[in-house]
Amino acid sequence: MKISECMTRDVRLASPDMTLREAARLMGECDAGVLPVGENDRLVGMLTDRDIAIRGIAEGKGPDAKVREAMTEEVRWCFEDDDADEALQTMADEQIRRMPVLSRQKRLVGIVSLGDLTEACRPQETGQTLSAISRAGGQHNQSIH
Repeated sequence: MKISECMTRDVRLASPDMTLREAARLMGECDAGVLPVGENDRLVGMLTDRDIAIRGIAEGKGPDAKVREAMTEEVRWCFEDDDADEALQTMADEQIRRMPVLSRQKRLVGIVSLGDLTEACRPQETGQTLSAISRAGGQHNQSIH
């Protein structure tokens, strides 16, 4: 199955100059826990509700802090015509639960989550991916230093 067959197409984009309050409000409006962050027609980061909590509030940044202060700058993405199994493997390797989906012209066309892929792939593969994502530490560890 291709990513385009299981991804969510309704994606809202945050700006790095938005405040964390504005981003949180946007997440609430679209019922999402993650926002891709775009600037000058480029994907420059991802912001999760967890980023707001750990990199924002827990580090003493208030609701008026900028998205760029809490976002994850390194973005892992996939193409809409990629195979769903490849996306699962990337999620396991990188310990991430959601990835932006790009067209071959590098335009944001959606987002794919582990939940989306659960419905598209065999349950055993999804379970293995969740296990890999959930292991402690890793590149996207958000421990307070």
